[in-house]
Amino acid sequence: MFPPDQPVPREPRSPLPWIIAGVLVLAILAVLIALSRHAEPANPGGAGLAPADPYAAKLPISNLQMSQAANRIGGQTTYLEGQIANNGDKTVTGITVQVGFWGFTKQLVGKQTTPLPLIRTREPYVDTESVSAAPILPGQTRGFRLIFDSIPQDWNQNYPEIRIIEVTSK
Repeated sequence: MFPPDQPVPREPRSPLPWIIAGVLVLAILAVLIALSRHAEPANPGGAGLAPADPYAAKLPISNLQMSQAANRIGGQTTYLEGQIANNGDKTVTGITVQVGFWGFTKQLVGKQTTPLPLIRTREPYVDTESVSAAPILPGQTRGFRLIFDSIPQDWNQNYPEIRIIEVTSK
């Protein structure tokens, strides 16, 4: 025991735990930075629409029809249906589209990026499936339906632009 008037000597502390913690924090930051550089941007195309996939020229879209219906929460749901043909020589197994909504001033006022859902059945109601579940063969034409629960308020009510930005094929 030490006399009461003398301070208790302390053992010298090792800096090793602080060094290990610092290295660990730096390693975690490096991994997060590396992963963020390889992730697809949340907004392909930036302020505009993303560029079209090279194979998109062989996938013409036609017979567009648009309709709206009230939904259960008091808003509007917008449906955009059409046909897509595969005029190329590959079997298409996936399609991602970007739909651009234009305003009265001919400015892009909104866009949505989504996989293109193909129509599987129409009776008793329209049912859709992914392109991967029902690939589009060369020479084949299929129907699709896009559903939008929110549309920009300043949309000019014309047909939106549908741009095929990614195609997977085999």
